[in-house]
Amino acid sequence: MTVTAERARIVDGRVRIELDGIGTRELHPIWLRERSPSPEVHDPKTGQRLLDSWSLPLDLAVTAVEEDEENLNVTFSDGHVAPFTLDGLTAQLRRQPDERDDIVLWDGNLQQIPEADWSQARGDDAALYAMLESLRRYAFVVVRNVPVELDGVAEVVEHIGPMRRTNWGGIADVKAIADAYDLSMTTRALEPHTDNPYREPVPGYIFLHCLVNNADGGDSMITDGFRVAEDLRQGSPEAFDALTRVRPNFTYVDDDTVLENSGPLIELDEQDRVRQVRLSNRTDAVDAEDADLLDRYYRARRQLTDMVNDPTYQLHFKLGPGDLLIMDNYRLYHGREGYRPGTGDRHLRQCYMDRDTVGSRRKVLARQHG
Repeated sequence: MTVTAERARIVDGRVRIELDGIGTRELHPIWLRERSPSPEVHDPKTGQRLLDSWSLPLDLAVTAVEEDEENLNVTFSDGHVAPFTLDGLTAQLRRQPDERDDIVLWDGNLQQIPEADWSQARGDDAALYAMLESLRRYAFVVVRNVPVELDGVAEVVEHIGPMRRTNWGGIADVKAIADAYDLSMTTRALEPHTDNPYREPVPGYIFLHCLVNNADGGDSMITDGFRVAEDLRQGSPEAFDALTRVRPNFTYVDDDTVLENSGPLIELDEQDRVRQVRLSNRTDAVDAEDADLLDRYYRARRQLTDMVNDPTYQLHFKLGPGDLLIMDNYRLYHGREGYRPGTGDRHLRQCYMDRDTVGSRRKVLARQHG
């Protein structure tokens, strides 16, 4: 249905307009001038702005408005006439969808693990889109039938976008070795954590591909950090607040590398929604801040980690050869059960992708399949 303007008029050089579904809004002249759909302002092919909006006069004003049922022509004091459609203007004024709008918060009672079949998704963009949608909504997906080859995960990554390379390279082994340089290279259990909070930016997605997993133990464990955070917010708002205020420092150092970053264990966006969680017992330290604040922080951290380690929040499952676990590193805590040496082998391969890379591929696919 075409959106029609019931009233548009000039008030102090601005446009005051009432639109169905939006209500009455007062629009700044520079805001309007920058968004003019005229080919003088935006390149028709790329959509990129041609106008040097930084040099617009700060006293720019709207001098005339002409409207009909579908269009609004706005004349500015610099002589430009912007030919807006009311549908287009309404679309710009509506709140834009956010990738967290319809996410599924889950706990250990999740009945169905989100899955995808790579034998289908590799050649079917609709199936690939469904796979990435599951990842967006649940923060993880188990992809079956990935080639059981040393770099088999690369085939999946290449269908999405560039791999995030680190000082450890691209694809790295996750298996027990004699001179382990990381605890993931041992047989011990790994407590719930997020990966690489010391990097800037923090890697957005973890790809964990199973080649062999026949030792006793070694099950994967994941927890929905957003669910934990929201339950903490509801049950203990003071603890939640402390975890959003204190910013631990995260550090990784070896002979060739010094990596440092900081951020709260629960990070909020401008709308106070949870944007990212962090947890890394091996790499974090807080500054010597106000002792009372730190007392609240340490108590809150204990509450958080008690919840993260509570089995009622956790999912446990064992990956088999050809299974690929993709995890949202901004939202999930992950770990593993220990496994017994001599009972078999456990060899996984891991790599990372950035959030914008995965998000871009999903949004492009959504144009045809969303």
